[in-house]
Amino acid sequence: MKIAVVGATGLVGTKMLQVLEERNFPVTELFPVASEKSIGKKVIFKGKEIGVIGYKEAIAAKPDVAIFSAGGSTSKLIAPEFAAAGITVIDNSSAWRMEPNIPLVVPEVNADVLTKNDKIIANPNCSTIQMVLVLKPLHDKYKIKRVVVSTYQSVTGTGKKGVDQLFAEREKKEATEKAYNYPIDLNVLPHIDVFLENGYTKEEMKMVNETQKIMGDKTIKVTATTVRVPVVGGHSESLNIEFENDFNIEEIRQILNKAPGVVLSDDVKNNIYPMPLLAHEKDETFVGRIRRDESQENTLNCWVVSDNLRKGAATNAIQIAEYLLQNKLL
Repeated sequence: MKIAVVGATGLVGTKMLQVLEERNFPVTELFPVASEKSIGKKVIFKGKEIGVIGYKEAIAAKPDVAIFSAGGSTSKLIAPEFAAAGITVIDNSSAWRMEPNIPLVVPEVNADVLTKNDKIIANPNCSTIQMVLVLKPLHDKYKIKRVVVSTYQSVTGTGKKGVDQLFAEREKKEATEKAYNYPIDLNVLPHIDVFLENGYTKEEMKMVNETQKIMGDKTIKVTATTVRVPVVGGHSESLNIEFENDFNIEEIRQILNKAPGVVLSDDVKNNIYPMPLLAHEKDETFVGRIRRDESQENTLNCWVVSDNLRKGAATNAIQIAEYLLQNKLL
């Protein structure tokens, strides 16, 4: 498999190279692609230095798959050129997610929507990915009516700028470039992405719209509050899930314990519950603090944590490529 990684020098692009290597994806030739200012830089893959090239050179090399993490505007501009050349694009930006003819995929949830004709495939938002992994098996059993989600999202979700700002503040230095309007160290910011006219942020509305598309059910109501916290490497979510049908807590645990990509971490007597520290550099999504909402019928509370650079971005994209390869869709 000839693979291009577009945005190879960024936080997520670097993680994609790492995950391709760790998962032994059958890469015969790698083309790291980045913006003009990065052309000629070197990336390390399987112990070898490989030079970064421009996107036109990558298209000419005819890779089988191009995994994008280069931002929405870049993706809108150049992903169609890759697709027109017969290259399958798996895009990590928000550019294509809500396009009706573009599949939005979490492999454990809805990989069956993929066909050979899909030349652009969208990777969902990191917060949505970890949430739907938990929602899907529960929806299949009890039918979800409504989800109230509050997120606690790592600075890595903003990229290198966010990480640099946090550590500069921690060291009492001035950040070269600020990712946030306010300090992030010793603070939380209820502001991820831009505010929309309805008072929600774009990140919050992504979680609403993407969940319905991935789950294939527009009747599931979702409301979200997304918050940036001074954590490196892992998003956390508090989920309140209302079902049409009643449930048994032990059965919920059994369902989640068997759910693909999910690890049950729920033993409060021994202080075992999901945390970003434990999810860091892991591909699974962790769920715990499972309990009945005593204020409302048929409603569950739980806590979900995942490494946003891995399952929330790089790993999910590479799992899509693995599925396409295994099912001869390339």
